[in-house]
Amino acid sequence: GQITLLTRLLSYKFGTLSPMVTQRIDNARPEELAMWGERVLSAKKLDEVFS
Repeated sequence: GQITLLTRLLSYKFGTLSPMVTQRIDNARPEELAMWGERVLSAKKLDEVFS
């Protein structure tokens, strides 16, 4: 659930995701997914989500 939701939010906000980003999300721990999910709300650029 978390992976699907985060991927959809990122795609909606930033467009098509690279395979590298998709792989990073797929391999993430639940804590990372939650943190990135919060960051996507205020991020202006994709790299701000993962920094």
